[in-house]
Amino acid sequence: MKGSEQLFISVRRSQERGSHLSQHKPNIIFLMTDQQRWDCIGTFNEHIHTPNLDRLAEEGITYQNAVCQSPMCAPSRSSMMMGYYPSQLGVRTNYGGLFEEDKLPSEPLPELMHRAGYQTAGFGKTHWNHSDGVEEPSSRGFEVRSIGLSRESGHYEQGATMMGDSHPEDLKAYHEETKDFGGGEENSNGYTGMTSQIRMNQHRDGWVADQALQFLEEGVDSDRPLFFYLSFLKPHAGFNVPKEFEDLYNIKDIPDIPQPPWAEEENTHLAAADKLNTHSRESYLDKRKVWEQRSPEERRRTTLRYWANCTWLDHYFGLALDKLKQLGRLEHALIVFVSDHGEMLSERQYRFTKYNLYDSSVRVPLILSGTYLPEQKRGTVDQEPAELVDLVPTLTRAAGLSANPMLPGVDLLGDIRHRGTFCEFHGKGVTAPHSAPAYMWRTAEWKLILYIEGSAAQAASRVHETKGELYHLSTDPHEWTNLYDQEQHAAIREQLKTELLMHLAVSWAKGPFFYDREGTKPLET
Repeated sequence: MKGSEQLFISVRRSQERGSHLSQHKPNIIFLMTDQQRWDCIGTFNEHIHTPNLDRLAEEGITYQNAVCQSPMCAPSRSSMMMGYYPSQLGVRTNYGGLFEEDKLPSEPLPELMHRAGYQTAGFGKTHWNHSDGVEEPSSRGFEVRSIGLSRESGHYEQGATMMGDSHPEDLKAYHEETKDFGGGEENSNGYTGMTSQIRMNQHRDGWVADQALQFLEEGVDSDRPLFFYLSFLKPHAGFNVPKEFEDLYNIKDIPDIPQPPWAEEENTHLAAADKLNTHSRESYLDKRKVWEQRSPEERRRTTLRYWANCTWLDHYFGLALDKLKQLGRLEHALIVFVSDHGEMLSERQYRFTKYNLYDSSVRVPLILSGTYLPEQKRGTVDQEPAELVDLVPTLTRAAGLSANPMLPGVDLLGDIRHRGTFCEFHGKGVTAPHSAPAYMWRTAEWKLILYIEGSAAQAASRVHETKGELYHLSTDPHEWTNLYDQEQHAAIREQLKTELLMHLAVSWAKGPFFYDREGTKPLET
């Protein structure tokens, strides 16, 4: 990292050095899943069995309108852990990543926690995408690291214990069970799933949970506060679920997924992405063809297994929280639960995965809990806008560090909140040209999406071709009726456009680089 960010850090370090360890800091427990819909916790869905997350919600704050900053793993997670929007980082698709450690625009969250005097222990997925051509990719602040993949997977980090090294036969058994699930375990077989026939600790998430529990048993430093990061690969497909969690659900209780009144996606940012990326569209059509031929009960089985995955991970969170409680680490703690993005789960004519700006993809479950919270906030539902970029400012302040004023996020426990939430989409990437951007601005009542068809290459010359979507979420929660061109909604459309423009202008004006004779002081008042 360079420039104003480095200056900011050096000044703050001189102010904060020597004060961390003597200060009574809360233990910070960071629990995370991959591709879990916002409505797949018991707080929002009576059918879902997530007793441990429900308990966190009962004792904490549930953010009703939280969104990710990109509907796919790598840009969403980079944004969340660095505190900047994807376009500020330059990581816009799953093919992106921050590859050079000396050019990071900000300190990653684990490094911030380490600087604040925490023991930093990370178990499971980060998806930094920073290992290409690097023999020892940085762990970016984690002192203890375990990853449930092989060293050759592209996800190795320096000093990490890898499942492929410690338990190669178990990882082999997992891959054998999922060998027909396709890339990312996301073909029709992956979404159909199965009752798993291997032991729970032969699953990658089972191995990660075991590693985390072993660390809590043997490795916690009694002299330092703890930053404990536990991040699983599921409920992301594939849906090979242990029987004991699948059996918690009755197929008769599983509702059908509502479908829109139209047969084809037209005049939307998703249709534009399909047109540009033929490989992505073919993948969608393959699954759609399968699902159209299935019975309602067969379709509901997929939902059941997705929910069972959520319950399985909730079980592991419960084991970790119980152990932390035994260690006394929850007596003064801030607990986070979050996912990186959602899952379409066959909505919009049998769409699966994410890769769009509709709520099922961009909304995320977000809970802050623990004794660190003021008593009057415990057991509440926060209706204000919340974003994943808000986690870095929230947690750094809890850790006793000064907030970086160049970041666009806000402290979720503070007095200042955003007017709306922002998410950006640049196409699926991979085999297609880079898409022209689609930007979302969302309030509790309305959603605006602006997009340009085609690739990013000549998009600047086609801004006059900008198209849009406008949804009244209060009356159209499925986002089926586009009101963008309706004259009676012109005023709200233009208001949301202005808010989106100025939100980005203000965010871009602060960072990731800010040069002034007074450093970042002009941003702090």
